[in-house]
Amino acid sequence: MKNNFFPLPDGFQREEMETDVLIVGGGVAGLSCALQIANLYEQRKSADPNFSAEMPTIMVLEKASEVGAHSFSGAVMNPSALKELIPNFIEMGFPFESEVKEDEVHYLSKTGNFKLPMTPPPFKNHGNYIVSISKVNRWLGQLCEQKGIMVFPGFAAVEVLYDGDTVVGVRTGDKGRDKDGNPKGNFEPGIIVKSKVTVFAEGTRGSLFRTHAKKLNLFEGKNHDVYEEGVKEIIQCRKGSITPGKVIHTLGFPLSKSIGGTFIYTLPDDKIIVGIVAYLDTKDPLLDPHRELQKLKTHPFVFDMIKDGRVIAYGGKTLPAGGWFSMPKLFGPGWMVCGDTASMVDVQKLKGIHLAMKSGMLAGEVALDSVLNGDLSSAALSSYDKKIQNSFVKTELYRVRNFHQTLSKGVFTALPLIAFQEVTGGRGFVDRMRSHLDAKSTLPVNEVWPNQIEMEEQNRLPKTDGILFMDKLSSVYLTGTMHDEDSPNHLLLQNGDVCRTVCEPNYKSPCTIFCPAAVYEMIPSLSYPDQKELKINYTNCIHCKTCDIKCPFENIDWTTPEGAGGPKYTEV
Repeated sequence: MKNNFFPLPDGFQREEMETDVLIVGGGVAGLSCALQIANLYEQRKSADPNFSAEMPTIMVLEKASEVGAHSFSGAVMNPSALKELIPNFIEMGFPFESEVKEDEVHYLSKTGNFKLPMTPPPFKNHGNYIVSISKVNRWLGQLCEQKGIMVFPGFAAVEVLYDGDTVVGVRTGDKGRDKDGNPKGNFEPGIIVKSKVTVFAEGTRGSLFRTHAKKLNLFEGKNHDVYEEGVKEIIQCRKGSITPGKVIHTLGFPLSKSIGGTFIYTLPDDKIIVGIVAYLDTKDPLLDPHRELQKLKTHPFVFDMIKDGRVIAYGGKTLPAGGWFSMPKLFGPGWMVCGDTASMVDVQKLKGIHLAMKSGMLAGEVALDSVLNGDLSSAALSSYDKKIQNSFVKTELYRVRNFHQTLSKGVFTALPLIAFQEVTGGRGFVDRMRSHLDAKSTLPVNEVWPNQIEMEEQNRLPKTDGILFMDKLSSVYLTGTMHDEDSPNHLLLQNGDVCRTVCEPNYKSPCTIFCPAAVYEMIPSLSYPDQKELKINYTNCIHCKTCDIKCPFENIDWTTPEGAGGPKYTEV
């Protein structure tokens, strides 16, 4: 039985709560939605002395132990939506690290470095801010609470509640169950939250929305939703060595069989962010972004910036890359979806924060009108889709609607095609290029790496020291991730025989390689001599969800763990 659907023990009942607007997810999209509702209500009340409607009740459910603890991003932030939401954001204490003052783009060979003489337009970041999205979301959460919005961290929504096809709320997960699902002494049943309108803002590959979308076939006629995996570190460098405000992007080394790029951001106090993003539609079963990040730091261009430094923070996540053609239906009776959950990321620029914020704001506008008018029908909420269509969310996503599909062909093959897309407004030679399911793009090892010596050389982890070059377990320690070791495993393996008999012999168990947190390992089987079976160290999980996306056999389901479990990001 799935860990979120164990029967309720005898003698317990679920508490019920009611709210006008329920927002699932305390990230930038959800918090912006909540704040916009409160702001617009205050504006109407101030502008119209006859406006007598009561402020709608707003509830935000966040699965992390505190707002911001699960928030992870690049992150260079375009402030366009923020200026609309909070015009005096600087005076209000917006927690940015630095304004962007300088941009560079480099191509790296194994040891060489070529700096582009001009920065391509997508990589120009003047006017943007280098931020910790974890800090930004904590700040937004505080502003929400000051407005009287109910923000509940530590509550993971696990089930959508319906009246027919109308969403009427959610159920949160139980707390205090052991590994087998039995109630422990501290057992607390999940609660029923009834709402007039529910906004899904769970971030990348939202697990609750995916069940909802599957039930209502919300991706019908859409491209496959495809993803990229990113990992990054913050490095404390030697005193006086770093000038804040520089943004550097690179292509080339260390990726060889996969598509992706790297980013380097300089921060105050001699800190530097180094990260890498890799496409998950790679054919390579041995892709390991964590390993490639360690290799990147060995390159002379990068090493010269970070030598004598030490890694002080680490994190990993996936980001949706399908864009405009992978977006699901955005509304229905009693519900809307926004931000990363709806694949609203400009993957050309690696920008999604302002799109998540704007989409959340638009959902908030519609939620307020619908609640005040007492009409939560699909027809009423359809104005959300119209607002998206008429906003910069569409303008930006539509312009790069074929970008990911094109770059997946390979950097040098894609460059002339991308150039043609630039002059045709994103169309290119073929409009609506199809995407390939990430899981099904993976090939057996011997088809990608026919040369054993090259395979070993290219996939070797640089020598680690636990200071500047890290193994995965040392990196996971820096995330602060914690799960109750005596709680149900939230990573559900469908068929372990596939791992043992097919995946390990032919694909070398990609989940043990691509996972940025050493969750998966193959150990000698006690029942089948000379074979290995999968062991899942689920307490290491940092909620990137790569396993749910990239397993070649779609054999792993990421489900929501007990509320408050997971990473505790503060800086990244």
